[in-house]
Amino acid sequence: MTATYLPNFSHLYVERAARTHPAAQRLFERFSRARIVAIDDYRSVFNRRGQAFREQKRSVKLILAVKQEPFIYPGSHYAPDFDQPNFCYNAMILNCIYDCEYCYLQGMYSSANIVVFVNTKPFFDAADKIRKERGSIYLCVSYDTDLLAFENIIPYCREWIEWAVDRPDALLEIRTKSANFRAIADLPAPSNVILAWTLSPHDVCLAHEQRTPRLAARLAAANDAIQRGWRVRLCIDPILQIRDWRAVYSALVDQIFGAVAAESVDDFSIGVFRMNQDYLDRIRRSRETSVLAHYPFANTKKMSTYAADVREDMLDHVKHRILSYAPAARVYCH
Repeated sequence: MTATYLPNFSHLYVERAARTHPAAQRLFERFSRARIVAIDDYRSVFNRRGQAFREQKRSVKLILAVKQEPFIYPGSHYAPDFDQPNFCYNAMILNCIYDCEYCYLQGMYSSANIVVFVNTKPFFDAADKIRKERGSIYLCVSYDTDLLAFENIIPYCREWIEWAVDRPDALLEIRTKSANFRAIADLPAPSNVILAWTLSPHDVCLAHEQRTPRLAARLAAANDAIQRGWRVRLCIDPILQIRDWRAVYSALVDQIFGAVAAESVDDFSIGVFRMNQDYLDRIRRSRETSVLAHYPFANTKKMSTYAADVREDMLDHVKHRILSYAPAARVYCH
């Protein structure tokens, strides 16, 4: 018998302290037919043991919570800092509506449900404190989720962009696989906000990036943003050693420059698959048949990735392909 699953967001688990926040009220209106379940602490639901991540992905629930300190974290060494000082990130939402096979979130969290922190002011206050104390901040707001993909549900990208407008000492990055640029297209394009699209070959999107928009849709969204004056970063990350990877990723670069003018891209970020070893071990237990997850990666300092020579070969190939179209482009490798 085939299991029957409730639709996504059929239930809202709500901390009692979160109920009166404006962001929570917006979500109550957005999901007016959802069942509301009162809880004391989001961790009692989100962090409990024995959860089935893969099953929960079939019927994702929302958890509304009040975040406690810290609100800003130091940038991860798994991510590039683009030569920016004071590299930080935050997480106003935990987990993603997409279901990429290689995503580290499924190894970091025991639950596939999505946590939305509704007390937004302390996040902005914390960012202001860092930029005032240090003279600047490079802040990435979409690492532990896809914030733009969630924008029609809760407009946190809009709030961060509006925050950045009169703070020239802040540089904001919003990374996404979404095609949802239209949700913020009415906003003026600030010079200190970078929209960063992660791009993958069409076949990788189909095979390993479930629920995501396809490559053509992402490129169209990125090009729309460029035409409206936004700074756009294009990210090919992770590069995967799939069959005929050289030809596949060469074709990806060709398609990118067939859709976007080379000189219009702010910079490029490329990186091979890399993940905390413990996270990958958990993913392997839940994805027993995944060839990608069970690849025999090399392990160095608790990081699983390709062997050094393979990694360098992959990065060099993709970088040189980009530079063949855009010789003056800034290409950051990680």
